[in-house]
Amino acid sequence: MTIEGTVTNGTIVLDPPQVLPEGSRVEVVLKPAADQPKTLREVLLENAGCMTDLPADFAAQHDHYTFDGWVCRFSEPRP
Repeated sequence: MTIEGTVTNGTIVLDPPQVLPEGSRVEVVLKPAADQPKTLREVLLENAGCMTDLPADFAAQHDHYTFDGWVCRFSEPRP
């Protein structure tokens, strides 16, 4: 049996009101609200893999490519 409801002031209010036997075991599954914004994880996963024309060493040299070498010119030389 599936019964839906809404949380109001921390209490689950069933639609329509139900009388359940005392001691009944229940399982609560949360549904996302329709007006909830996407999480950062969802946005990042939507864009994962969209940049296909990056240089092969982009992961190691992203500061150089992002700041056009600005960080590299003012930082200590790496061994």
